[in-house]
Amino acid sequence: MDQLHIRGGAPLKGSVRVSGAKNAALPCITAGLLTEGDLRLANVPRLKDIETISRLLRHMGAAVEEVGAGGLAVSGRAVSRFEAPYELVRTMRASVLVLGPLVARFGRARVSLPGGCAIGPRPINLHLGGLKQMGAEIDLSGGYVEAKARRLRGTRIVFDMKTVTGTENLLMAAALAEGTTVLENAACEPEVQDLAALLAAMGARIRGAGTDTVTVEGVPTLGPATHRIIADRIEAGTFAVAAAITRGDVTLTDCAPEHMEAVLGKLREAGVDLTPGPGRLRVRMRDRPRAVNVQTAPYPGFATDMQAQLMALMSGADGRSVITETVFENRFMHVNELLRMGADVKIAGRTASVQGVPQLRGAPVMATDLRASASLVLAALGAEGTTVIHRIYHLDRGYETIERKLSALGADVRRVRA
Repeated sequence: MDQLHIRGGAPLKGSVRVSGAKNAALPCITAGLLTEGDLRLANVPRLKDIETISRLLRHMGAAVEEVGAGGLAVSGRAVSRFEAPYELVRTMRASVLVLGPLVARFGRARVSLPGGCAIGPRPINLHLGGLKQMGAEIDLSGGYVEAKARRLRGTRIVFDMKTVTGTENLLMAAALAEGTTVLENAACEPEVQDLAALLAAMGARIRGAGTDTVTVEGVPTLGPATHRIIADRIEAGTFAVAAAITRGDVTLTDCAPEHMEAVLGKLREAGVDLTPGPGRLRVRMRDRPRAVNVQTAPYPGFATDMQAQLMALMSGADGRSVITETVFENRFMHVNELLRMGADVKIAGRTASVQGVPQLRGAPVMATDLRASASLVLAALGAEGTTVIHRIYHLDRGYETIERKLSALGADVRRVRA
C-alpha cells in the first residue's frame, strides 16, 4: 500500500494547473446512460473515482473510452444491464447517480446501497422519495435498491435538506420524464450547474440551475453532446492553502475563482494575499496566518470539503479559531492525526476549537477519508521534519497526481510503496 513521505519547510513557488472537477465529471459521465448518442467530455481528471464509474458503466454495456489527454467518450447505445453491483459501488457513494438515468430511460434499475468516505451517514432517502413521487416503485432488500417505472412523471419535489447528488439524480430523471418537474430547495453547487449545462446541450429543457428552484420540462429523448468539465474548486482551494501554509507564492491556472468566494474570503481574513483573474489565482503568504472562525454550509457557503484543509492552516495560526461542521457528522476524523503532529484541537460535538501552535512537527499519520488526507498533506508541508502518510488511496480518489504537482512547486514529497 502506497505512502507519502513529505519533508516540510519548503515554500511552494511557481504555477500549477487545476484539474477538472471530480464531482462534476461523475454525474456528467453517468448522463451518458440517458441517450443513445455519444457524449464527448473534456477536462476529465484521471482519478480512481473516474475509473470506478467508468467500470460501472462498462459493466452495464456502455462504451467509455479515453480520447486524448483529459478526454472521455461515453456511449449508452448498447446498455443491456440495469444493475450496479456491490463490488463496483462499495467504494464510491457517487455510484448511486446511475439510479435516476436508468429508471428514466429504461424503466428499471437495481443499485447496491453506496459506500464511500466514512464521514457520517449520507442516506439516499431523498433520491428515493423523489423518484417515488415521480411514479417509481421502490423496493429495498438485500442491500439493494430496486426501482421500476413505466415512465416517470413530472411533479413538484421539495427536498427536506440540500442534497447535491439527490438534486443531480432527480435532474437527470426529470430530463426524460413526462411533463414538468420542479425541484425546490435544490442544491446550487457549480457541479450541479455543470451537469445542467451538459443536459441542456443534449436537448434537455432546464431553467433555474444554480438557484434553489429548478424547473425541468421532460423530453422524449436526449441526443449527443460535447462538454468541458469545470475546474475543481476543492483542488484549487487545497493548493491555495498549500501556498499559504508554506509561506509561498503560487499561481493556480485553469481555475474558477468565482466558484470559491467563501473559501477565498476566509483566506483573506487569515491574511493571505490573493490576486484573482480570469481562469487564474495568485496566492501569496508572508507571515503567520491569523485565526479565523468558519462554519460549513451548502454552496455558496463555505464548502464542507474544505473544512479539514482550513483546519490544517489554523493549526499554525496566531490565535484561536472555531470551526463548526454543519453538513456531515463525523467529519473531524483528521483531528487525531493532526494532534500527533502537535496541533492543539478540542472537539465538542460538531465544533472544533483550534489553538494555533508556533510549529507543527512531522509524524507518522493515517488518512481516514479523502479530504482528511488532503489536510494531512497540507499539515506535513508546513511542518518541521518528515511526515509519513499511510492509506493514501483516499487521496487518489480525488486528487490527480498530487505529489507530482507539489514536487513541481518545490515540495519535498515522495510516493513510496510500503
